This record gives sequence, structure tokens and C-alpha cells, in this order.
Amino acid sequence: MSATTTSTEIRPFRVEVPQADVDDVLDRLARTRWSPEIPGAEEAYGVPVGRVCAWADHWRTAFDWRALEARLNAYPQRVTEIDGQQIHFLHVRSGRPDAVGLVLTHGWPGSVVEYLDVIDPLVAAGYDVVVPSLPGFGFSGPTVEQGWGVQRTARAWVELMRRLGYERYGAVGNDGGSMISPEVGRLDPEHVVGVHVTQLFSFPSGDPAELADLTEEEQAALAQLGWFWENLGAFNVLHSQQPATVGHAIVDSPAGLLGWNGQLFMDVDPEFVVANAALYWFTGTAASAIRFYKDTATQGPAPEGPTTVPIALLGSTHDFFGIRRFAERDHANIVRWTVADTPGHYAAHQAPDVLVADVVAFFDGLR
Repeated sequence: MSATTTSTEIRPFRVEVPQADVDDVLDRLARTRWSPEIPGAEEAYGVPVGRVCAWADHWRTAFDWRALEARLNAYPQRVTEIDGQQIHFLHVRSGRPDAVGLVLTHGWPGSVVEYLDVIDPLVAAGYDVVVPSLPGFGFSGPTVEQGWGVQRTARAWVELMRRLGYERYGAVGNDGGSMISPEVGRLDPEHVVGVHVTQLFSFPSGDPAELADLTEEEQAALAQLGWFWENLGAFNVLHSQQPATVGHAIVDSPAGLLGWNGQLFMDVDPEFVVANAALYWFTGTAASAIRFYKDTATQGPAPEGPTTVPIALLGSTHDFFGIRRFAERDHANIVRWTVADTPGHYAAHQAPDVLVADVVAFFDGLR
């Protein structure tokens, strides 16, 4: 993999993992020491060992890293230094002279792999596509200093799109990208034509009056959110407080990495699970990626006032997507609110046609 750039220069990049590293991870997986379980109680304690065994077996016997490497290298990739950090990104131009650029942002435990199925359709629709790896993730990592949370990343994306020459661009995001993308719009409203996300993370402020007249649908959304935090939210607390504590394990054990990252991949095909884990593994960024939560939690006070650029939501019936009354408190210009019956959290991978159609419909209306 190419060396870190030390200027504002934008340089070509190719993924080239040494064969010794590919062989090493397969050997480590074959020698995994599995944890014992209480019969019949697997799901009660977290990601069950049987599921991680299946993912590890898929990695060893079916997953082809070289095929994924070739798929990434089929697209133009670049690196540039922004605010002291190497930033890696895919950049695919449509050839349209007046093309609007779209910067697509993933979250954890995802990666640029999340968006591979939507690049070609968006380019065919006349949009330039920029898919950066978050600082500390994949080929944009590990991070070399503290502070790479939502706000700093959003500032980096504004600089990236400026550096690429886009006078008009849109921000698209999922998961952590759904937090970063609205902030890109807040920071650069003169150039951001719109923001499209799959979640709007706006929550009650604590004022009991806000909860007095919730609709049935809003109550159900709050209940879904409550269930998630009570049953699956431990990772967020640990990442936000002591990410290094688990980081030691997941950078040393590929099975441990599968188990930890896999807690939010329960409803996704094993190829996708392994592809994302492999990218973390070969770049040594499993620990630096989860620092994103700590850096976001300690980044200082949130910006005051709502965002103002046009925002579109494409939520999923099988994922928490937001509660509109709270979202409208934080975002003053929500112009599109769609909830689709898609499989889950990773729309760009699980329902790429649905996501592309919604993104194109939204941004076509803003050209």
C-alpha cells in the first residue's frame, strides 16, 4: 500500500496486500481457540460462537481477498493528507460536464465496501461519486492523533470536496455517515446542494413535555430504540469510554474481530461480514476505527441551531431511522421522508436499487 502523503497533493492509490499477510490470517483463523458456551443460552450472552465459527470458516474456505482487492482497484482510488491524516477515497467521474459530486460516508463496522454496489448506478445516473474511508478506518488509518470525531471528519470532507474542485455536491451517509453528512451541509451550505441519509439521529432532549403526545408510530420507534440500547448498546458505551480496552484483542485475533464487529452484522450475508472485517484486518485499523466513538463523545459542544440545507431520509422498516418531530427540531429543511420495507441497516448493500432510486430522485430535484 502506498505511503502517506505529506502535502495537499492528491496521489494515486492501489490496494496491494502482501501474500504473507493473506496466508497469516488464514493460519490464525485455523488455530482459533473458541470460547465455551452454555448449551441453549447462546443468544442470551451476545454473538454466539457458532455464528463466529461460521464466519471464520467462510473466511478460510470461501472468501477471496484477491477478488475484493481487484474490485476495489477497478475504481480510481486516491489518497491525500487533510489536517494531518491520510484520507483514502474512491473517485469515479460520470463524464457529465455539470456533474454534481456525491460524497458517500460509511460508519462502523462498515467500510467503503458498503457502497461498492451503488457506485456504477449513481455514475450512470450522471453523478460523480466520492467514497472516502473514515479517518482511522481502512486505508485512512490508523489515526495518528486524537480528535477524529463527527465534526472534524465533516470538516475534512468539506476540504476534500473543495480540493477535488466541486462547486456543487451532495452528502450521502449511513450509520456514522448519517451523523457526518448533515454536518457537512451545515459547514458548507454554499456548495452542498442536499444531504441524503438512512437515519436521522435526533432524540428527546429530556423535557417530559416532548413525550406527552407521541403518536403510536413515534412510540413504537422509541420502543425500538430503547430495546436496542438495552440489549445491543454495550459496544457504544465501551467505544465511547475505553476503546483501547477491546482494541488490543481485535487487532490480534481475526476471530475476535469477527465476533466484535459482527454484533451489528447479524442480518447480513457472511461475504459482506468477512469483506468488511478483512479490510479492517489487513489495514490494522480495528482499534483506531472504534476510537471514532470516543473522539465524537469528547469533541466538545454540538453546533447550535438546526441544519438548513435540504435533507432526505430513506429509512428502513427493519432499522431505527428516526422520529420526525425530533429530527425537525435539529434539521430545518427536511424535504423528503421515506420509509421502505428494506432488509435492514445496510441499504447500499442490502437494497442498492432502492437506495440509488431514492438518492437520484432527491438530487435530480435539486440540480
